[in-house]
Amino acid sequence: MAYGFENASMRRIGERCGMSAAGLYRHCRDKADLFRELVQPAVERIDTWLEAHISRSAASLENRCVDIFGDSEIDMMREVVYPHMEEYRLLLTKAQGSPYENYLHDLTERSQNMMLQFIPYMHEKGFVPEPIDPKELHILLSAYVTAMFEPVIHGYTREEAFRCLEKVETFFLPGWNKLLGF
Repeated sequence: MAYGFENASMRRIGERCGMSAAGLYRHCRDKADLFRELVQPAVERIDTWLEAHISRSAASLENRCVDIFGDSEIDMMREVVYPHMEEYRLLLTKAQGSPYENYLHDLTERSQNMMLQFIPYMHEKGFVPEPIDPKELHILLSAYVTAMFEPVIHGYTREEAFRCLEKVETFFLPGWNKLLGF
């Protein structure tokens, strides 16, 4: 957290851990491997939550439920991200120079792909989303994802973050409902 991925060295990390750099190399191949070990559980928690969210949304469509957003990515923030705030701060603010440096952009693109795959299923179930170009969807998802993670990036307290997330939810969810034809 002190130096970020780019400026941290195995020697510095070892000193902070009370061991030599050689000792660290017995546990990981290199600095990138060590960073991956630290942030990959956070990435996997989000991926798991998003996959379950899509499954819950599909089940809601099967039941002809009008509001498939029984949960939203805002709930993911409350349930997944904030209990592990420091891991996500590391991932989002200290990954420059690592394979994770574009994590929010990558998350946006994954979300976009998931949504583009989900839209035909919605049509099949009788829901009629408004036509949306993938570029338009990318911009909207980018704004949404960025807004959700800003409190993490800026180190807001849990209370401050949840207050902000309520506003994000109030702002974005009606728009998503309209675009998706609910």
